[in-house]
Amino acid sequence: MRLLRLAFVVALASGLAAILIYITGVSDLDDGIRLSSEDLDALKSLQSHFQKCVSANGLGLQAVSGSDNCEVSLKFPSDTVPKWKDPKTGEVEGLSYDFNLCEAVATWEQVRNSTTILTREFIDVLPNGWEEYAWRRINKGVLLNNCENRTLCMEKLSLVLPNRPPYTPRQFGRCAVIGNSGDLLKTKFGKEIDSYDAVVRENGAPVDNYTEYVGTKSTFRLLNRGSAKALDKVAELYDKGKEVLIIKTTIHDIINKMIREIPILNPVYLMLGASFGSAAKGTGLKALEFALSICDNVDMYGFTVDPGYKEWTRYFSESRQGHTPLQGRAYYQMMECLGLIKIHSPMRSDPNRIVKWVPSYSLITAARIASEKLLRRVGAGSSDPLAACSIIGKQVRGNFAVKQGSRKAAIEHQKYLKGTTMYPLEHNPGHGLLCTVPSGQT
Repeated sequence: MRLLRLAFVVALASGLAAILIYITGVSDLDDGIRLSSEDLDALKSLQSHFQKCVSANGLGLQAVSGSDNCEVSLKFPSDTVPKWKDPKTGEVEGLSYDFNLCEAVATWEQVRNSTTILTREFIDVLPNGWEEYAWRRINKGVLLNNCENRTLCMEKLSLVLPNRPPYTPRQFGRCAVIGNSGDLLKTKFGKEIDSYDAVVRENGAPVDNYTEYVGTKSTFRLLNRGSAKALDKVAELYDKGKEVLIIKTTIHDIINKMIREIPILNPVYLMLGASFGSAAKGTGLKALEFALSICDNVDMYGFTVDPGYKEWTRYFSESRQGHTPLQGRAYYQMMECLGLIKIHSPMRSDPNRIVKWVPSYSLITAARIASEKLLRRVGAGSSDPLAACSIIGKQVRGNFAVKQGSRKAAIEHQKYLKGTTMYPLEHNPGHGLLCTVPSGQT
């Protein structure tokens, strides 16, 4: 009898062990790549540096860690007076915002390696690109029946659709993105702004009569839908024909007509952007995204990022209701403390200001690798720069992406990517990239 009981106990233990092994095995398969101790150390170190950076540079903001190594909350002082109300619910803007450092590091690294200009090449390589994507970038696209009449769709996009990307990662060294905040009138940043290799402005913001505050240089201008419909007026703001105009929404028949008939001498393109989930919205974030995709270093001016703001203002017109200022300020502070940008404002006006506790490049790289594993990003854990490519196609014939005379950094980067052009895939599982490779490359 004892032998039977012993045998039963052994059998039961063996069965439980087998079940445990099976569950563990399934868990391993489900989790995919496991984080190493080095990965975990990198994420912990990133969060530690980030918290210290926000405390040292955030002008009252504090970063509080969440339930894991990725989650963090940026909290404003309790005496902060929020001014923005949700137009739908009437709720006042909050004083705490939750962010995921892992998602931010992984996504912004992809942005820095990608093109943010929509091209013919992207649509051609994207499976069913014309039927399922292109018509969405055309105003009244629903009437185009998913581009069943492809010729009509191509005609509507042709004026803003280059064959290949006109700009490449690392093409410019130092870039400045200029917002439209009334804070610009508090500090004379004009000469400082003009010293950058490229300057990105937004919508219909003028430079005349404000040059000592906003400078005169303007290389790119990012336009929302309203400004794009006044393309002829925007094109006259700065040396007509020189400034590159980038539309962040859809192409409109009105815009096509203006380009053909006025004509608009400026290059005009459509923005192809990454998805940032519930991050701060608006043209400002998209302008920073564009700048980070073509510049080594990005500085921002003219965003409402200092405490004590009274209302949402523009430097060239009357006060108006804008986006959520506190959420934007928190998000931009996160970007600065991840080493993506440097903030300039009335309270941070010293051009030689050192952003303390910014994580080193090696730490950001290690945290990015760990984040990609944790988030199950395409190609996570691979040293191959093309491992993140979900879709691969051949490049269209034409000029090579990096032109002769390009900066050394741009040429070296293109060599590292083996001549590949990378495009973000919005809402793609695993945040993979669409990549085009030179015709001779397998």
